[in-house]
Amino acid sequence: MNHVIDWEIKDPATVGMLPDKLKELDNALNFQLGIIHGIAVVRKGSVVYEKYFRGFDAQNSHDLTSVTQCIMSALIGIAIDKGHIQSVDQKVLDFFPDASSRAGDVLKRSLTIKHLLTMTVPYGWKGSEPLDRLRRQKNWTLYILDTVASKGKAEFQYSLASAHLLSAILTKSTGLSAREFAIKHLFQPLGIREIADQKMKSFSKDDVFGNNLTGWIKDPQDFNTGGWGLTLTLRDLVRFGQLYLNRGKWEDKQIISDKWIEESIKQHSEDFGYLWWLREDKGIESYFGVGIGGTYLYCIPEKELVVTILSKSDKMIIDRWELLENYIIPAIEQ
Repeated sequence: MNHVIDWEIKDPATVGMLPDKLKELDNALNFQLGIIHGIAVVRKGSVVYEKYFRGFDAQNSHDLTSVTQCIMSALIGIAIDKGHIQSVDQKVLDFFPDASSRAGDVLKRSLTIKHLLTMTVPYGWKGSEPLDRLRRQKNWTLYILDTVASKGKAEFQYSLASAHLLSAILTKSTGLSAREFAIKHLFQPLGIREIADQKMKSFSKDDVFGNNLTGWIKDPQDFNTGGWGLTLTLRDLVRFGQLYLNRGKWEDKQIISDKWIEESIKQHSEDFGYLWWLREDKGIESYFGVGIGGTYLYCIPEKELVVTILSKSDKMIIDRWELLENYIIPAIEQ
């Protein structure tokens, strides 16, 4: 069901939810850590709850922070579906001849697209990912590849840089930027507004991680950032979540193959699929994207539920699951 495209807010009772229980969300939101700018609840393809705060509304685009990776995962799937990329087993260095000529170690030569999607690239850095150092580089992709360790094994290591390499691979294989490819093959079919081609004035913190994001930021080689930096509205993000709940289908058109959806939300490393987090809580399985400060896209197939939360970017990692556990899921009666 794709009713969400019309964005008519329905009475929760029409889709088997208890209105009074859902109203309890209003008070709960006042006590949430961090600053929430917007929240929407969609059940069975219909919007049943939508609220905005602190001057935000349905027209405001918002930095998705790390939830951008979920979009990147979808774009790689579409590119594979269309034959631009051979498969997830294709070697990363196939796309970076400059790096290939400098890569003498077997480990770097063995890296595949799947390693990037599952965040199992063995990088040499320890502790926090050196993103502040990354923004100062003249060539981000070569810098990222240079940080791959010469020894190690493919274990989960969270890294936004892996998603950025996927963006570069997408452009190298299709001839389109991630933004252009997304508009043509994902956003337009979903009825999502066109994303502006953001001109990078500099690579200061505000331009790369801060308040100056308006479209989809780019690195010095004009590759859109794969791990963060995309701005969408709350409603745009809901459409994307509903597409996954629909197994890649929208208005009778298969935008992403069902096979890719299945692979994306299957556990490949602990609690992680293809740039999607996985969760099982009290028998309820979900997959979700999460961004720093508490921005979330939750998809819960068995409850036919999509929940999106946009929050102010903050250094805190804030878990919003209690909102679903205490108010949204209990409101479902059938």
